[in-house]
Amino acid sequence: MTQVKSPPHPIRESDGKGWLDLGPRDIRRDQENPDVFIPPATDSGTFPNLRYSFSDAHQRLESGGWAREVTNREIPASLDLAGVNMALEPGAYRELHWHKEAEWGLVLVGSCRLTAIDEHGRSFIDEVKAGDIWNFEAGLPHSIQGLADGVEFLLVFSDPDFSENFTFLLSDWFAHTPQDVVAANLKKSVAEIGTFPKHEKYIFQADLPGPIAEVDRPVPDGRVPSPFTLHMDDVEPIESEAGRVRIVDVNRFPAAKTISAAIVEVEPGGMRELHWHPKAAEWQYYIQGKARMTVFNSNGLSRTFDFTAGDVGIVPLVAGHYVQNTGDEKLIFIEVFKHPEYSDISANKWLASNPAKVVADHLNVTTQFVESLPLDDTPAPVVWYDRSKARR
Repeated sequence: MTQVKSPPHPIRESDGKGWLDLGPRDIRRDQENPDVFIPPATDSGTFPNLRYSFSDAHQRLESGGWAREVTNREIPASLDLAGVNMALEPGAYRELHWHKEAEWGLVLVGSCRLTAIDEHGRSFIDEVKAGDIWNFEAGLPHSIQGLADGVEFLLVFSDPDFSENFTFLLSDWFAHTPQDVVAANLKKSVAEIGTFPKHEKYIFQADLPGPIAEVDRPVPDGRVPSPFTLHMDDVEPIESEAGRVRIVDVNRFPAAKTISAAIVEVEPGGMRELHWHPKAAEWQYYIQGKARMTVFNSNGLSRTFDFTAGDVGIVPLVAGHYVQNTGDEKLIFIEVFKHPEYSDISANKWLASNPAKVVADHLNVTTQFVESLPLDDTPAPVVWYDRSKARR
């Protein structure tokens, strides 16, 4: 990682290229993005921006919580997915609603209660805490309510143009339907529904709910056969030499038929190995720590970015990349894909699958060099690197 001095100047020490920056500038931003400010010599060509921070997103403030979104309006390189960061105070609701898009959720802080039904009228209710996830396929109605400690969560939607401001809300629907029609459907009089909201509620304050056992209402069609939630305590990690990865796709979480993900932890001095994803572009969200990623997109195109908690990253379909922990604490981030099954191909496994002579001929080395590489068949999605040899 580039060591940026204070005040930093765009001069690369390895080859002396660049010059002083004496004009108007935001030094804090330059210091936060050293590999953008002083790109490594391996960066090449015109490459779109692949990073956006939720801190730069517009905040929608409501009575009981807030929401902000990062879509392809904020980061045009995102061609598959969009994200929403939302928080609810204790008892507050994200009101009953549904979407045209599939919704994948991850609890970041606190806990909440979820309710939903499927297209067969089968009901669902559960509570989730930090680290747990949920999935509602397109069109399935649901609600979210903060519990005693409140909740903050990340939502990922299966359309890059998605906006949280254009969901199908119960209050908005009834307010824009003739009241005699609403009353007739509910077997009530118009007078009896006179207190219904005249505008959308979206996020609103309410009392804390009682225990599920006390408030749950059995329905004639019964329960959904496959839960819409997955508790991360039940997901075994793939332990690696410098961290761990938890894969969450349709094989582990059958309710998630559109979106898959990997929750990645990288210890200090480790990196998510060189790899690519053959089935879908990657949408990232950084939860903890600091990271560096270089993305290679063929034709000599390569660009390096720095990330910190709250950032979104994009990796185009099949583009080669790595994610390196550049901080002193554990790096935690998620990889999300618009595909039901998770898949990746690593550079190590690719080379290991070829005869040593083939690899040697391509890399201008001896077969002995190739045979000495740590190319085994054990899972190693997170590997160590020598910080003393890191780029300066």
